[in-house]
Amino acid sequence: MSHEPTFGDVEDAAQRLHGHAVRTPLIASPALNALTGRQVLLKPECLQHTGSFKFRGAFNRLRQLNAKERAGGVVAWSSGNHAQGVALAAQLLDIPARIVMPADAPQIKTTNTQALGAEVITYDRYREDREVIARDLVARDGGTIVPSFDDTDIIAGQGTVGLEMLQDAEPPEALLVCCSGGGLVAGCALAVEGLGANTDVFSVEPADFNDHERSLFSGNRERVRAGATSICDALLAPTPGALTFKINQRLLSGGFSVSDDDVLFAMRFAFEHLKLVLEPGGAVALAALLSGRIPERYRSVGVVLSGGNVDPAVFSTALAH
Repeated sequence: MSHEPTFGDVEDAAQRLHGHAVRTPLIASPALNALTGRQVLLKPECLQHTGSFKFRGAFNRLRQLNAKERAGGVVAWSSGNHAQGVALAAQLLDIPARIVMPADAPQIKTTNTQALGAEVITYDRYREDREVIARDLVARDGGTIVPSFDDTDIIAGQGTVGLEMLQDAEPPEALLVCCSGGGLVAGCALAVEGLGANTDVFSVEPADFNDHERSLFSGNRERVRAGATSICDALLAPTPGALTFKINQRLLSGGFSVSDDDVLFAMRFAFEHLKLVLEPGGAVALAALLSGRIPERYRSVGVVLSGGNVDPAVFSTALAH
């Protein structure tokens, strides 16, 4: 397993990403401030390369491969955003890439991954184990596995989202970050700790996939119940990562969860008032704020809008919500 990352790893990742990742802007919205009665800063990673924050961790990981590892290629598993991030990083660094993706992933994510030059291997997310498939591919053909969250370099790369946010504005009293395996929120929490910011960091998840929220409460890595569903296809990890939970248990102030209806409302709000297209998983942190989950004592709030790779049919549903 990777070693536990430090703030220094996040700073090193920022140096590797300089000139390669988009330094996404911070956005303030008078309409959002008026509606919530707070000062809100939004970090729109939907404007990042491939439409999500995942490029950051993928590029940071692949950039450090040696010549032999690059020649052998990389293998990853993903529902779509990590897939595209790895595919683009591999294309930029001239590394062959194979991605294990669920057969029911949004078509836009599968198509974009293939367009970036990666080979896609599909599987049934309800009957097959994507990690087993990926490790079997490596055992048979060679290559380096690039995990989607439980990896030092992935976490450090994602942490540059929080690092930029705190460098570009006064630290907010609370920071809301979407959470699946926990890499993004863990990296952001490391940035907050490293910069000494007085900011409480919270994970936000779909209601039926709130394994981090429950794990933070119980102190153990909880699992999602069998048969759970959500429109947030990017946030369906069944349990927190071992490495990410070790960080999050120490640094997070808690977790929130939101319903699919909350998410659809947030997607529509982002389109109408922010002129941003968000996918369901990319809208959960905004949904937590809009639905009143955040305690009133937090007068300034940072919100990470983590991705915009939405299936057109789902987006149409959000606009009609």
